[in-house]
Amino acid sequence: MRRLLAVGLVMGLAWSMAQAATVYRTTDAQGNVVFTDRPVDDAQRVDLAPLTVVPSASPSSTPSAAPSRETSSSRRAIGQPFMPYTTFRIASPPDGKTLPTGAAGNVQVMLDIEPDLRPDHKVRLLVDGNVSQSALHTSAFMLTNLDRGEHTLRAELLDGDGKVRHRSAPVTLYVQRASVNLPANPNNPAN
Repeated sequence: MRRLLAVGLVMGLAWSMAQAATVYRTTDAQGNVVFTDRPVDDAQRVDLAPLTVVPSASPSSTPSAAPSRETSSSRRAIGQPFMPYTTFRIASPPDGKTLPTGAAGNVQVMLDIEPDLRPDHKVRLLVDGNVSQSALHTSAFMLTNLDRGEHTLRAELLDGDGKVRHRSAPVTLYVQRASVNLPANPNNPAN
């Protein structure tokens, strides 16, 4: 107990000395800004903002009776019966969204899945009925270089055996792309 008290006292003193140290700012011969604790002739004192300290939670203060999300998801391990999801939908982009020309056919697809995805479940994304990316344990996908026109997005949730357990409602996406085949803008006086 005394050893612990001594270590705590030394750490407290070291911490308070570090807090009390004065910092100076100066410029070296090459024009680089240098911060130091040793004052030089042309050094300016720097007033530092107080450090942000967040106390850690002690093990006795965390409730042990309430299971954490990680614990409950690890209990639902591989091989247990399928647990239905209350929500499985494409949250972004919204249905009927138009991607402007500047987006270059790139869009991030975000899924809303409730409860959280089980460790043994994966999601795959379909564009116009074709698998665009292999099944992943994620709720976000990035689609790149989509052709211009109308596209239908759909997500499928696969269980540990690779069976489709949920399908999202289809989301229609319109992509605008510039065409290299169009002539120069006739309305532009610079042409």
